[in-house]
Amino acid sequence: MYLIKHTKDSKNNLDFIEIEDSEKVSYAKIYLNLGASIQELVLNNHHIIRDLSSLTYDETYASSILFPFANRIADGKYDFDGNTYFLNINQQKENNALHGLVYNKTFQLVAKKTIKDEAAVFLRYEEKEYVHGFPYTYRIDLKYTLTNRSLDLSVSVKNTDFKTFPFTIGWHPYFTSTNLYNSIVRFKSHKHVNFDERNITQGLRNIEINNEFKIKNKSLDDCFVLDSNNILFETPDYSFELTSSEKKSFLQLYTPPKDNTLAIEPTTGISNSFNNKIGLKVLKPNDSYNINWKLKLN
Repeated sequence: MYLIKHTKDSKNNLDFIEIEDSEKVSYAKIYLNLGASIQELVLNNHHIIRDLSSLTYDETYASSILFPFANRIADGKYDFDGNTYFLNINQQKENNALHGLVYNKTFQLVAKKTIKDEAAVFLRYEEKEYVHGFPYTYRIDLKYTLTNRSLDLSVSVKNTDFKTFPFTIGWHPYFTSTNLYNSIVRFKSHKHVNFDERNITQGLRNIEINNEFKIKNKSLDDCFVLDSNNILFETPDYSFELTSSEKKSFLQLYTPPKDNTLAIEPTTGISNSFNNKIGLKVLKPNDSYNINWKLKLN
């Protein structure tokens, strides 16, 4: 049986949900006031996601939902439907808008459900105001489902405005390994995204990754066009498969300044997608877009 606990302490700016099974082999901690991001995850007694302190959430965007754009928009500027827009710059040195607009929003707990072998929480954020650079309203619904060996994240975005808007979406989890040097990411790709010094897309180049990408001592902030929507992460202690319901996906790999930690980010678009249109989608008024990411321990 699973237990769900909601802790809300406005004095200390704490608003989080804990999900844990009675045998304490499975655990998740989700911060509602940090964009409903999952900050700790244990599956079958394996610590998959850990708190990244001394790094801060403002530095890492750890496990945040990246919407309405994943990655960066150069100078925060883009054109859509005959108009030019300017997003707020939150990566000052590079002069980029970074990782969307909901990573620091507070989600509401809408419902929760527990049965013998799993627990689920239903979370929601509704944007009712026109935000600078993105003058549209929308609603995001998240469903986190935890079992002893898996985490399932379902996302639904609804356009509540009367205008069509552009978007991409992604997820930014960091995973821990006891030995990242000897860890492997398995995926298939024939295209690598070329970045400039600001991590803005400059084009694509041909590569050949056929199911094995060794981390070793690589310093990564790299993006790949996926040929398959399956990603495997193998560490000395555990391995998992991360799948996406979106067939046309991209993979961002990033090594932060934190030992034995790797960000494995599935996205539907790449850096500067509002301008280069790679992976860019549009959502019409009253329409919804749904995506599911599932992490399953092997």
